[in-house]
Amino acid sequence: MSTETLEFQAEARQLLELMVHSIYSNKDIFLRELVSNASDALDKRRLAGLQDEALWADDLHIEIEADSQARTLTVRDNGIGMTRDEVVGLIGTIARSGTAEMLRKLKADKESKESAELIGQFGVGFYSVFMVSDRTTLITRKAGETTGVRWESTGDGTYTIETVEDAPEGTSVCVHLRPADEEDALHDYTDERKIREIVKRYSDFLSFPVRLGEETLNSMKALWARPRAEVSDEEYHEFYRHISHDWTDPLDIVQMRAEGTFEYEALLFLPSRAPHDLYQRDARHGLQLYVKRVFILDDSRELLPDHLRFVKGVVDAADLSLNISREILQQDRHIQLIRRRLAKKILASVKDLMNKKEDQYRTFWREFGPVVKEGLLDPSEDHKAILDIASFASTAGDDPTTLADYLARRPEGQDKIYFMTGESRAQVANSPHLEAFRAKGYEVLLLTDRVDEIWVETVREYAGTEFQSVARGAVDLPTDEEPSAEQADAYAPVLTWLNETLDDVRDVRLTTRLTDSPACLVSDNDGLTPALEKMYKAMGQELPPVKRILELNPQHPLVDGLRAAHEARAGDPALAETAELLYGTALLAEGGDLADPARFAALLADRLSKTL
Repeated sequence: MSTETLEFQAEARQLLELMVHSIYSNKDIFLRELVSNASDALDKRRLAGLQDEALWADDLHIEIEADSQARTLTVRDNGIGMTRDEVVGLIGTIARSGTAEMLRKLKADKESKESAELIGQFGVGFYSVFMVSDRTTLITRKAGETTGVRWESTGDGTYTIETVEDAPEGTSVCVHLRPADEEDALHDYTDERKIREIVKRYSDFLSFPVRLGEETLNSMKALWARPRAEVSDEEYHEFYRHISHDWTDPLDIVQMRAEGTFEYEALLFLPSRAPHDLYQRDARHGLQLYVKRVFILDDSRELLPDHLRFVKGVVDAADLSLNISREILQQDRHIQLIRRRLAKKILASVKDLMNKKEDQYRTFWREFGPVVKEGLLDPSEDHKAILDIASFASTAGDDPTTLADYLARRPEGQDKIYFMTGESRAQVANSPHLEAFRAKGYEVLLLTDRVDEIWVETVREYAGTEFQSVARGAVDLPTDEEPSAEQADAYAPVLTWLNETLDDVRDVRLTTRLTDSPACLVSDNDGLTPALEKMYKAMGQELPPVKRILELNPQHPLVDGLRAAHEARAGDPALAETAELLYGTALLAEGGDLADPARFAALLADRLSKTL
């Protein structure tokens, strides 16, 4: 096939421009990225060899070759290699989502010391070669194929690609280096001392040998198998960056070892920021699985429950088959045991952060709290362990509170954990439903994550204390203003009339939950909240009309005036309009949507004009 000249995808061209004209201080990372890519290719070759004996290779390795005369640096591996279509797809196109956000951050943070670390986050580390090269040539042949591919580019927005007959299996990247320029932090990357320094710093933990001539540059010691005291934080952090493509340091390192009838080791990391694809269905989640130091599976979701999908790391099991598949993993009892123990250990580690490193815990819960609470939807998970580490906004102050602290603060006589759900803290905090609770000094949790609407339906208690919504069902608060029998009799006619007049409500009754507002809407104990109703409808579920209960504050002048007016002139058509306005204001106060906003506005304007 003749040589073709193709253009990079638009986003790739933008990234190339940043790389070619880079002012990043840490240009060393180009070699880190090439070695990391080579390591991934070797992992894939080893896995392919386990599945197909014809693809097995005995001496998987990475080779670095420097030529100071020609000013080239070559990184070569005998890994899985690529086909022509894979080269075009992986190098000519940035297919992963989040590209626009990555480019924005690269442009905004290019003078930051962390900016260069961002390059590897979205799986586009190969482009970093253009920080140091005038031209880069890649030659590759897919394992098991008969022909190879030669790719070349100067980083100018185009590349050439052609078929070659004599390419060895694997991939070779030859970087034609620019002249060294120490002022621009462009080192001499043909200097063997510099190569050793970079490989030792970034790639010492790789399980494959990285060779420079006859010398192996990395120790190849699995970090998860080494005692914690023998590994520096920087080594752990670099390993985390390698497996996560995150440029920030992890919040916490979790290491565990199980011995006995079933042995395994695990090295896990709690990230310090949520990845851009945390809520995407097709995102890559899960841990890397090794068996006796042999890489088996990447992104193994079976090793962790979905609500801990943000955790990164490695599990190395001693007693699994090298031929284990994802389908077998789902049923393997040893994997299920590992899954439970890892989840328990992770939650315990978060609790340690809560007790000993409050700032780190706050960061963790801000980034991952809504995801962790998804575990409350699974009846097989340990709900108490999740609730033990959960934090919630509340009426007690600006800082979130744990449930344990909430219970410790509750006044004598309070026997419920009161909460209210809604779309935002401002909306919930200003709700009339909270008035009597504030007056009595009862703290109310303000639950505004979408998952909160669902888990409160199934989780009934914590530490022996029931959860109770302040916007659902009747409340039983001690009050000096309990409606008397005489008051109930006095209001009976107007309540009956309101039930007949307001088609949108299921019932109208008096309440003690209000102190300042005239009315509020509440759901039945088993009824849907407005936010939950919206959520189901957004998912395309058809629901029957949900009618709620209108509760009236008999101490409010508007409500008492309506009672008196109805008693005096029950047939006055204006009273029905007043009832409609009363219902509309209750709906608006909780952030609801009016069925006919124009009519409501007209009624309100008419009433206001008559007061002038």
